[in-house]
Amino acid sequence: MPKERIEDQIKNMLADRFIVSVPPDEIDEEVSLVDAYDVDSVSVLELIVGLEEAFGISVGNTDFSIDNFQTITAIADFVRSRQE
Repeated sequence: MPKERIEDQIKNMLADRFIVSVPPDEIDEEVSLVDAYDVDSVSVLELIVGLEEAFGISVGNTDFSIDNFQTITAIADFVRSRQE
């Protein structure tokens, strides 16, 4: 069985933690989570905790940039960069 893509894991996390109110397969990977799904700063913090737990990464204060958390693709790229 192939390993689940990071993007899919993030979408599932967003839905499981009630950060977005749409099913994971309906989350567009390229659109702004803030603009399209009303994700706020508290939700981003909840997402960061989930990313740290799920992927074993550490997110430091200097990592809190909108560029890192704007879209699913940006988040997945950020996670990959921390896993290297």
